Amino acid sequence: MRADALFPKEYPSALPEGARIFARLLGLLAGRQARKGRPGERLARALVQLGPVGIKFGQFLSTRADILGVAFAADLAHLKDRLPPFPTALAKAEIERELGDGVSPPLVDIGEPLAAASLAQVHLARLADGREVAVKVLRPGIERRVADDVAVLVLAANIAQSFFPKSRRLAPRAFAATVIRSLRLELDMRLEAAGADELREIMAADGFMIAPKVVWTGVARRVLVLERASGVPLSSSASLAQPGLDRSRVAINLVRGFLAQALDHGVFHADLHEGNLFIAPPARLIVVDFGIIGRLGQAERRYLAEILWGFLRRDYQHVAEVHFRAGYVPNDQDRGSFAQALRAVGEPAFGLTASRISMGRLLTQLFEVTALFDMALRPELILLQKTMVIVEGVARGIDPDHDIWSAAEPVVRRWIERELSPAAAARRTISEVAIALRSVTRLLAESGAETAATAPPQEAPVEAGGSWVAFALGVVAAAAAFGVALLLR
Repeated sequence: MRADALFPKEYPSALPEGARIFARLLGLLAGRQARKGRPGERLARALVQLGPVGIKFGQFLSTRADILGVAFAADLAHLKDRLPPFPTALAKAEIERELGDGVSPPLVDIGEPLAAASLAQVHLARLADGREVAVKVLRPGIERRVADDVAVLVLAANIAQSFFPKSRRLAPRAFAATVIRSLRLELDMRLEAAGADELREIMAADGFMIAPKVVWTGVARRVLVLERASGVPLSSSASLAQPGLDRSRVAINLVRGFLAQALDHGVFHADLHEGNLFIAPPARLIVVDFGIIGRLGQAERRYLAEILWGFLRRDYQHVAEVHFRAGYVPNDQDRGSFAQALRAVGEPAFGLTASRISMGRLLTQLFEVTALFDMALRPELILLQKTMVIVEGVARGIDPDHDIWSAAEPVVRRWIERELSPAAAARRTISEVAIALRSVTRLLAESGAETAATAPPQEAPVEAGGSWVAFALGVVAAAAAFGVALLLR
């Protein structure tokens, strides 16, 4: 309110009449100094004052130029990696205190801050063997600030859950718990190092993205050293002007890289905004900052793939069935009506490029559908949903004509063919039968051993009989598995 950021004076016509009066009253409370600058600049200042949680929210909004407008989003963009840094002397003291003489080879030539975000800042440095590295250092006292933010977030979630019944389907407490867990994980650089190493291996297998190596001797609770990322940060205006850059391919790699991580591996980078992405010609995409990592179980991955595949094929009845099977929509809702509502959302967007889709309208329709059918928010999918929105916004910024459906199709099709085809079902059946067979064989062997130990010597042939039974069961199970495989083909 003090910064005139909630209801900017520049947009009175966008508000209903009653809200305009309220906005004018709020505007009178804002000081003239606080109201200086564009609306986006004022909101950015207000969010910085709110702390890490407010900054994270601003980072999310900055990817939605299609909703807020290009100028507004650009004013919020500096929240990604251009916040005011803390002094280099403090950073060097923190590095010395955390790492001491443990870095091998030693760190030399630690420079001024290269990027500063809500929780940490990054300095370029060099190892004694000549390798260039990036050193990430937590802000002094950030743990206390995050603890204060967490207390406010918990209070807000409790108020929403207790006094606003319509908000309960969005699970505000579960949402707050997810955000809090992510923030706390970001405050331990050792955990980020492990996540960076895991995702680097996953990205190397897929080829859509790459990540720098961790310098393990330079890892401590408040400090993390990685090899320097090549390329130009996407948050820089020079990144998209590089000669020979294939912007369409970069956008495609971003979408496919994210979906491959989520579907194929169940582990994905959950903070893919421009400040964490570097690009280099022709279409190399280098990812940094692994403080927030999302994870999906096998069931969630299957539901995600089936939902996306249903939309890609425009099979809204199947998408509806998947929602009910997953428990996203209560069973007392009508399946046909829900499929009809999904068609109303999906058809206007299908096959259109991003430049021809009103994402504001699409998101509004989705919200109306979820409210109409009492669809509950799935806590395990909160990070996935947030990241998908950010990835789409970033891809649109790289290539305004980007078609997210065309980009997603090969990755989703690959997963469907591998996991849900008849051949895949046959493989799973054979594997399950083999596991059951081993269990039966082991139990019979243990039973035979116990019998041999307690029976008189003349009854020893019983053990051979046990082996014969196990063999017979194995033959029957193998034949059954083979028959299932033939039928599924």
